[in-house]
Amino acid sequence: MAVESSSLQAILYERGSLRLLDQRKLPLEAPYLDIHGATDGWNAIREMVVRGAPAIAIAAALSLAVEVFNLDFSGTSGDAASFLVKKLEYLVSSRPTAVNLSDAATKLGNLVLKTAESSTEAKTVFQAYITAAETMLIDDVATNKAIGLHGASIIRSRKEDSKFLSVLTHCNTGSLATAGYGTALGVIRALHSEGILERAYCTETRPYNQGSRLTAFELVHERIPATLIADSAAAALMKSGRVDAVVVGADRIAANGDTANKIGTYSLALCASHHHIPFYVAAPITSIDLSLSSGEQIIIEERSAKELLNSEGGLGKQVAASGIGVWNPAFDVTPANLISGIITEKVSLSLSLSLSHSLSHMHTHASKVTM
Repeated sequence: MAVESSSLQAILYERGSLRLLDQRKLPLEAPYLDIHGATDGWNAIREMVVRGAPAIAIAAALSLAVEVFNLDFSGTSGDAASFLVKKLEYLVSSRPTAVNLSDAATKLGNLVLKTAESSTEAKTVFQAYITAAETMLIDDVATNKAIGLHGASIIRSRKEDSKFLSVLTHCNTGSLATAGYGTALGVIRALHSEGILERAYCTETRPYNQGSRLTAFELVHERIPATLIADSAAAALMKSGRVDAVVVGADRIAANGDTANKIGTYSLALCASHHHIPFYVAAPITSIDLSLSSGEQIIIEERSAKELLNSEGGLGKQVAASGIGVWNPAFDVTPANLISGIITEKVSLSLSLSLSHSLSHMHTHASKVTM
């Protein structure tokens, strides 16, 4: 399936075939892995072959689409719907923090159950699922471009006295984390396209190094002026006056605006607040979870100790003393009071407004869109 996007693609899909870029090997190698079904999809997500909340949701949905496309199934439409729902529940367990995956699974599950009510053939249910999963892939690129345009507009409006702007970002939120273009990195792309980006700064994002391995790779590929910094250099960089805004992604946003994102995001928000630098979250509406009243309810995934004990995010040689204890949360939660605004494909939400009310209104509008 041709998707208009950057030439960098984490997901290569044609009906009945799915290949995922093995991002663990970047930037030195760029191999693709064949995904034959939900089990392969679960493993690819869990083992960080594919990462980034939007890309995880799409990869999971498409892995199941490939499985059912090639499946010899003899049950009823109800059996087909039950089969799909159980597989979706299994896929959601691969990485629990990102809400996009559970949101997609819920929508797809509701779709197949509804289809089963009006059809007796399993084939019809499977076809409806495949079409909906493919629509998610196409829609994600359009969503990301809208986020980029909204983000560029709001950042530009906050710095009318400056012709050029420099932006700091964290982790990887570009084409490699989505179906294409990106969320926070999409904002940077949009600023660059408009000719007003002076420089993008990206953190290395330890311990898995998504910033140095992936974001730096994308920025160089797109020929966007960029500088890589150590995670611990962010405060000094802000103090130097070289950062006009910080833009990050989100794996889950609670109803009050508290945001879970890659570990280290909270530290950046504190530094930005201290230096009076606007701090923005760029994410699709599907990252909003109104079932959670605050970030305290967000489940935080903890990763393997090897990611800290060994080099290369756990894939290389041991670099820490044997016997040392390790705490390795994959995400942290940034309180809403440190966030200047939340940028989505529909609107940019200012914290000067009733955020929970605005999120609820916007999310309700989005949920009315059928797949």
